[in-house]
Amino acid sequence: MRELITEEQIPVSFTQTAPSFLYSLLKMKGKLVLLWLCLQAIFTTGFSEDWTAQVVPDMKALVESCVVVPCTFNYPGKKESASRIRGIWHKKDDKKINIYHEDSTLISDNFKGRTKLPGHLGAPDHNCTLEIDEVKDHDNGPYCFRAELIEADKFSFVEKCVLFTMIQRPDPPEVQEPETLEEGVPTTLKCFVKHTCPSHPPTLTWSNKDGKVMMSSRSLGNGNWEVESLLTVTPTEADDHTKITCNVSFHGGLKSFKSIPIYIKRKTSYVHIIAPVLAVAGTALLFGGVCFFVTKKYKRQIQELRSRNENGVFSRISRISRRSYRRDQPAAQTTSRPNNSINTVSMSTGFSKPRFPSPKSEHKYYSKSKDSCSAGYDEDDYTNLADLNVYGNV
Repeated sequence: MRELITEEQIPVSFTQTAPSFLYSLLKMKGKLVLLWLCLQAIFTTGFSEDWTAQVVPDMKALVESCVVVPCTFNYPGKKESASRIRGIWHKKDDKKINIYHEDSTLISDNFKGRTKLPGHLGAPDHNCTLEIDEVKDHDNGPYCFRAELIEADKFSFVEKCVLFTMIQRPDPPEVQEPETLEEGVPTTLKCFVKHTCPSHPPTLTWSNKDGKVMMSSRSLGNGNWEVESLLTVTPTEADDHTKITCNVSFHGGLKSFKSIPIYIKRKTSYVHIIAPVLAVAGTALLFGGVCFFVTKKYKRQIQELRSRNENGVFSRISRISRRSYRRDQPAAQTTSRPNNSINTVSMSTGFSKPRFPSPKSEHKYYSKSKDSCSAGYDEDDYTNLADLNVYGNV
């Protein structure tokens, strides 16, 4: 054992330097005290937390479906495992009416088999979420959470309770579509609906079975969720002025739907313009061609008829002119024969007709040409006598 040092044994030099030594010791002790205070503050803070809970105060609940109430809590002291924490949900105005308890015999008959805690009560989650299935129209609440630490403290969060608004019929889904749907161009339609039952989300289906469907779900916060369906289709001309329907089937059997009209914008094409124009042009050309050939044919016939008529008229006029000319000429001086004198009585008036020579008395002169006669022979003198009603000598 180390011997104590007496005052006489302290060197003079040490006695002279004692004030500075004490100052250093006090300074070091102050640091240790400060460190100790800090550690006390840290540990005191860690073990002196209050009972707190976060619960959505108001929610919508669809009758016959389910509703999930988000809930988290915290408690002071040592953090316990989930096996040493008991979670209970009860009515706010009567803590003895439990809507959930780990001991099913302590649950109210109206809620037996319809409630559960899907979360984890232990650290670090401290999840006290409540799920109510087969919601009844009288399950409106309010309901509060109670935490019990085995062989320790317990607490009811009566200031953090949930109250339900009961929904008898589901809302129809919302359908979003592009402003225009073009023929032959793939288009995506979106159908979505909100709900409060993420453990059994609604099922969305489309009336169009030919498209590609994609489903997704996301949290909107405060216990609200959204499920959506994307339908990718390629519109055709047959889809114009039709309807497409998005059907929703909720957990519990309730259903809703939403139908929207479909209008298809045709592809940029001039076929529907060119085809009628070509048809009209073709018809016009065909009709014009027929008219042209018919007109040409009848013009030719008319010209032939005109030519024939003109030739006939001119020939007749020429013959009549020649006959008139011969009648106007003085009769040839011939020897009068009594027996050649012809008197014709017409209307009791007698007149003498010029004597025409007999064909037999005239000599025919033929030209060397076999087919033509000489100028001294006129065929009309004999062929047209009947037209002039002239009787010649026999």
